[in-house]
Amino acid sequence: MHEYTSTARVWVLSCPGFPEEVSRARRWTRDILRDSPLAEDAELIVSELSANAILHTASGREYGSFHLAVAVSAQVVAVSVTDDGGTATAPKVEHQDQDAEHGRGLGMVSAIAHRVVVHDSDQGHTVTAELYADALLGGNSC
Repeated sequence: MHEYTSTARVWVLSCPGFPEEVSRARRWTRDILRDSPLAEDAELIVSELSANAILHTASGREYGSFHLAVAVSAQVVAVSVTDDGGTATAPKVEHQDQDAEHGRGLGMVSAIAHRVVVHDSDQGHTVTAELYADALLGGNSC
């Protein structure tokens, strides 16, 4: 196989912007990754990113929604949450005091994931967190 070719399976879920949908997104992720050693980390990341979408963007407003994608290959599990936008700034990591009640979520995601990418567009923001399988084995990543 060519070094730039990978075989990844991708699942997509759209959820209304209700708080109870965060647990649905978490369960859905857990079901997809049930045999993966990365399942717990991915589930926690999905929970945090989904909650952030509902709390901080138009996704949590009436008729709002958020969209989740889970991509799985032999090397990487990538979880992405796309919100409905409606904020002037894109999500960013804020370094908060550990006793702070808010503002630590994306920092926590950054601490768990091997890579976090934020992309914003006119339709909203997408936060993608990547977990590398080879990191579990002590291997080197590119």
